[in-house]
Amino acid sequence: MAQVVTFPEAISGSAVWDPGPEKLSDDEYWAFCEANRELHIERTAKGEIVIMPPAGGESGYRGANVITELTNWAQTDRRGRTFDSSVQFFLPDGSGLSPDATWVSNKSLKQLTKAERKKYLRLTPEFVIEVLSPTDSLKQAKAKMEQWIANGVELGWLIDGDAETVYVYRKGQKPTTRHHIQELGGEGPVAGFVLDLRPIWEGL
Repeated sequence: MAQVVTFPEAISGSAVWDPGPEKLSDDEYWAFCEANRELHIERTAKGEIVIMPPAGGESGYRGANVITELTNWAQTDRRGRTFDSSVQFFLPDGSGLSPDATWVSNKSLKQLTKAERKKYLRLTPEFVIEVLSPTDSLKQAKAKMEQWIANGVELGWLIDGDAETVYVYRKGQKPTTRHHIQELGGEGPVAGFVLDLRPIWEGL
């Protein structure tokens, strides 16, 4: 097993670590993330390790509003479960990504064993939400949304709170843009969910 790498100094901005031709195995990657729990870590399809700074106060507030509303709806709807940004999904292209909020159907979760559910989830969620933070590049965030869709996500929302804009991504369709709306209704796998955008636009 490869040596577990830790980062003793704080990460002030995004950083990319390329392990080289011998990529970390899934178990080694899990150990790496466990050894650096204070960092937000993702893995690209090429095996590169991407380390991002923690969210600021306003980004955290907006993300908390999104996951709270999605969770409240899912607990009533009972067709699936929600996950926050601390959960990572291993996708078919080999990447490991953690959206700000996720909804996964009970049917998809049942395909994993109890032991598999305790680590990163090797499945494609049906619905994801990403909330843009001040350190995020809009271009890169859009590329990430396209990656989600390419890996099988049915519906995705990219929320830019400062611009009061939501980019809606649907499987098999071109993305659409919604400006200055007060709420946004789910469709497909999350039909019936309605996100109140006013607290997100207001921010802190």
